[in-house]
Amino acid sequence: MRIVALSLLLLWTLVTAGCESKSAKAKKLLDQYNAEYPAYAKACLDEDMTTGADRMLTGEKLTKEQIAALEAKKKERDARCKPEADRLAQLQKEILAAQQ
Repeated sequence: MRIVALSLLLLWTLVTAGCESKSAKAKKLLDQYNAEYPAYAKACLDEDMTTGADRMLTGEKLTKEQIAALEAKKKERDARCKPEADRLAQLQKEILAAQQ
């Protein structure tokens, strides 16, 4: 009986410790994501990239040169921001995996 009780206590301790470390890992990843996302959002999402879309929605016509300039800016931004976007997406996946 004593062996069974000690075995159950040991098992419960290991399970609890595993949950705590899993929770700590999820919190660490979430803190990392929360620290990195604002800089990404400011650099890649808050840019004035919608001016062409705004003008088109209001009915203003864009010249081919303006459209080409907007497309070039978008390509440059995508190339610059894609690595960070991919990294943040990977962090999100790791957070979700750690929470399960």
